[in-house]
Amino acid sequence: MKTKDIRAMGAEDRQKELGGLLKEQFNLRMQMSTGQLGNTANLKKVRRNIARLRTVMNEAKGK
Repeated sequence: MKTKDIRAMGAEDRQKELGGLLKEQFNLRMQMSTGQLGNTANLKKVRRNIARLRTVMNEAKGK
């Protein structure tokens, strides 16, 4: 997900996307702990997407 796409979203859509990413991160962490996670790069991608979303949300809050 690119920052430009996140900025184009509405506040409600960003919140829903953040909730989905947090759930996905939890599931990936559980798979990692049980040894079922095949592609560990997915965890990093999800973490970065969460950070991007939170950054844009905080920027919007400051305006």
